[in-house]
Amino acid sequence: QVQLVESGGGLVQAGGSLRLSCAASGRTFSSTRMGWFRQAPGKEREFVAAIRWSGAGIYYADFVKGRFTISRDNAKNTVYLQMNSLKPEDTAIYFCALTTNLAKRIEARSTYDYWGQGTQVTVSS
Repeated sequence: QVQLVESGGGLVQAGGSLRLSCAASGRTFSSTRMGWFRQAPGKEREFVAAIRWSGAGIYYADFVKGRFTISRDNAKNTVYLQMNSLKPEDTAIYFCALTTNLAKRIEARSTYDYWGQGTQVTVSS
């Protein structure tokens, strides 16, 4: 059974930084893609970033390009989301997700088979 556990969320002032972690367990991950999504109150869950476990195929939503960086540590089975220059509109619950189907749309929620429980990020103005 695949388990994804996020950590690293918290309260930060605008302009600050946070690093989210997603620890994965329960299978081998060599042919998978990990994604980060977020959901603000009253809004749909939206794609933030994704990376293949090989480290290739990095994608970002336009609204985080230049501010967020996705990376992975294969030895720790962990994917990271480094978030810099945070804005109040980045406030949301952040989820990591995993897909074994590399042919599906990277930014689609339905592509991902497994989800973590989420971690709250709050950016104050």
